[in-house]
Amino acid sequence: MKQVVQNYKSGELALLDVPVPGCKPDGVLVRSAYSLISTGTELMKVSEAGMSMVGKARSRPDQVAKVMQSVATNGVPATYRKVMGKLDSYTPLGYSLCGVVEQVGTGIDDVKVGDLVACAGNEHALHAELNWVPKNLYAPVPDGLAPQHAAFGTVGSIALQGVRQGESQLGEVALVIGLGLIGQLVVQLLTASGVRVVGVDPDPARCELAERLGAAACGDPASAAVVSAVAELTGGHGVDQVYLAAGGGSNQPVELAAQLSRDRGRVVDIGKCRLDLPWNAYYEKELDVRFSRSYGPGRYDPAYELEGRDYPIGYVRWTERRNLACFLDLVARGRVDVEPLVSHVADFEDAVETYQRLKDGDLKAVTVLFRYPGPTEHTAGAAAPAVAVPTVRRHGGTASAPARSAQAPVRLAFVGAGNYATSMLLPHLSQRDGVELSTVVTTTALSAANAQRKFGFAEATTDLDAVLGDKSIDAVFVVTRHSSHAELTRRALLAGKSVFVEKPLALTEDELAGVLAAVEESGNDRLQVGFNRRFAPLLQEARQRFGARTGPASLRYLVNAGQLQHGSWYLQQGTEGSRFAGEGGHFIDTASWLLQADPVSVYAVAASGNEDLHVVLGYPDGSTATISYVTTGAPTFPKETLDLVADGKVLRLDDFVRASVYGRKRWVSSRLPKARDKGQNAELAAFVKAVRTGGPMPVPLESLVATTAATLAVQAGLAAGAPVTLARTR
Repeated sequence: MKQVVQNYKSGELALLDVPVPGCKPDGVLVRSAYSLISTGTELMKVSEAGMSMVGKARSRPDQVAKVMQSVATNGVPATYRKVMGKLDSYTPLGYSLCGVVEQVGTGIDDVKVGDLVACAGNEHALHAELNWVPKNLYAPVPDGLAPQHAAFGTVGSIALQGVRQGESQLGEVALVIGLGLIGQLVVQLLTASGVRVVGVDPDPARCELAERLGAAACGDPASAAVVSAVAELTGGHGVDQVYLAAGGGSNQPVELAAQLSRDRGRVVDIGKCRLDLPWNAYYEKELDVRFSRSYGPGRYDPAYELEGRDYPIGYVRWTERRNLACFLDLVARGRVDVEPLVSHVADFEDAVETYQRLKDGDLKAVTVLFRYPGPTEHTAGAAAPAVAVPTVRRHGGTASAPARSAQAPVRLAFVGAGNYATSMLLPHLSQRDGVELSTVVTTTALSAANAQRKFGFAEATTDLDAVLGDKSIDAVFVVTRHSSHAELTRRALLAGKSVFVEKPLALTEDELAGVLAAVEESGNDRLQVGFNRRFAPLLQEARQRFGARTGPASLRYLVNAGQLQHGSWYLQQGTEGSRFAGEGGHFIDTASWLLQADPVSVYAVAASGNEDLHVVLGYPDGSTATISYVTTGAPTFPKETLDLVADGKVLRLDDFVRASVYGRKRWVSSRLPKARDKGQNAELAAFVKAVRTGGPMPVPLESLVATTAATLAVQAGLAAGAPVTLARTR
């Protein structure tokens, strides 16, 4: 299928061939009929992409701050790869469309194949022939409403949410500053609510259009006519509400809002304009400044938008989806007229040319619609009970790798192509001799197309079954969200593939048991979990310098994990597990590798009121490892520091940039490495070698299972408030 994309680094716009998105549960696959270009929001994004790197940085200071924090945590080279990887990727455009349901996922019962729906979301209602849309981001189109008019659903919801924030009442007077697409819709919604409207815009054509659609008067912001109209309609008191629907860097809208508002009036910010509030003016009138959050309650909440958890109507009357349905109903009943707002309808195949005409100013428009071709064929308190560490059983003993020519390249498939895969794994593999990147599989079409373009995959698809059934593929990398790791690993093992799965291997004991059942059923134990720190060159050398030990050791590992950004999927603990369940295996594996044994007991204590954890691991020879996983530390402090003490010696690791060993002689790493090398490249080299030669996997399966069981035991220990014995089953 085809999709409109933009490269944010170069500014290039393209109509790209991408895989058809998969139809996941709790959503529908929609074939687009019409999609809407927001000439404000989207053109701002297109213009930003054409800026220099300095210009981009100035326009997004929030992103610059994130980059600087990443430099402090991960070093310059890793941060550079990550940032350049994101910039030099195709990003989608679009967020408002109407289309026909082509496939219904499990859990959906309110629409069926063939139904017309309006769709919302800058990740789901894209300018593409097909989109997967979760259930809270679509609404059925009322009978009789034309699809080109239903394509206004998302922008209509934005305008509607702004009007709701203004709490307008019959007989009031409102000022709408900015008469672009959103402003024109706000004018009509207010008029339909019995509110008299004065509009402000420097474009006479837009002012004339707003008056035709119900505004009492409109004019240029510098015009005395606007002031006169407000005075006449309000008896000199000023307007009850002001809606800021303008964009740009001028502070004139907020100053005009203060000038023309009544005492204790309401100012609602809908657009993205400068908000340098003149303090005296806003203070003296005690103006109420409000923000309107896009389509309404639910926006930016992954539980609502992605997991389909609706808000009870008794507590949240108007959600994103209910706003969308309400706006469609208003248009269907003729209370809002969107036809006069349609300036141009372009065929989808002319999308790039249309954007360029808008950007160059050749096409003057309030709204542009893309029209898509018709349907075509396609593919669619007491002591905690002991936690058993499952025994690894294999039919016929340890499995050997499938027969393959030693001269043939190792053919790899990637399931998932997110930030970690594209910044920490694929750059190493794409440059490795004897490796062929065969297929990348994702649930979203554009991420697969980006990975194919950047790393040279032969194919990009959303069809996992086809990959698992391809006998020419030697190994599968599972680099998806945590909740899918165990099931994807199980399926790949049963398909006879060598598997590299990023941590964690499993989030529950049942998931771990399922993976081991697949090993036993298939006899395939060709598995590696992405516990890369044991492969870090600096830590490898430090352990060698430390030498053998004769007595028990004490190990302390401080992980300054830091706070997560709002909206991070790591916070979705109901589906993705706790943060420690997701990445704690890294630190347990590192401790066990240094102590050369698997843990036999786990004791965990959580700090009150935050996510800080302290985990004490016991080992067979009496050694202990204490892992302090903290989220409340200073972000400028190193992320990982480690001390190993035994036999009168101390090994010290400082965040993978410096290491030292204290004993009869002192050793300190001779120089700071150019980057924090946490072992990914060496781990990948070891995995590829094992696949190529048929030799043993880099880490024994028993060790991977023991580390996973110990990680899972942390949660059990916290719940019980007592140590957990890791009992090996026989």
